[in-house]
Amino acid sequence: MICASCGGWTDEPHVLTGGAGAVLVCVSCGHREPYRRLPLFALTGPSGTGKTTVGRLLTGLLGDVAVVLEQDLLWVGALRDPTGDSAAFRRMWLRLAASVQQSGRPVVLCGTVAPPQFAPWPERALFAGIHYLALTCAPDVLAERLRSRPAWRSWDEERIAEMLGFNDWVRAEAAHTKPPMTLLDTTGATPADTAARVAIWVRGLLDRV
Repeated sequence: MICASCGGWTDEPHVLTGGAGAVLVCVSCGHREPYRRLPLFALTGPSGTGKTTVGRLLTGLLGDVAVVLEQDLLWVGALRDPTGDSAAFRRMWLRLAASVQQSGRPVVLCGTVAPPQFAPWPERALFAGIHYLALTCAPDVLAERLRSRPAWRSWDEERIAEMLGFNDWVRAEAAHTKPPMTLLDTTGATPADTAARVAIWVRGLLDRV
């Protein structure tokens, strides 16, 4: 992040909150500038629960209040490095979402992520909070959805089993993560129904801001 005054770069943004609002402070020269610190909304959950399809519908349902982005758009090149639980990928999305929110609208980020994967990074300070809504699905239905995907997506039985394990983890641990994740079961729901419920969740939280 580049300081508007001295041109210095830092990987660890320093944000002061309180009073009339937040300010971004340069760690090199102390320059301060107003900063919009909005909530980030993470629409997460296992593959096959409907995140991508729902995300496409959310652009129409939330376009007046939020920017909806698909996380997998940046799952490319060096950002796929698994070191540190894909640290570069996580931090890049936090920086991008923080930049987008300076337009005055928060980001709804659609893609698999759990609270421990965002919490450690200094970019977390750029947001007023991160809210997680995890889509889940009955295991047999989820497995069938993944098996029916095109062959190029490489969903063999081993990979499906791993995703079913993640689905079980989400269901069991959602209430215990920091912050906790809200669950939404998509087993018998249409994409339109799920998108409508996600939009209600986002708008409800924005009403509290």
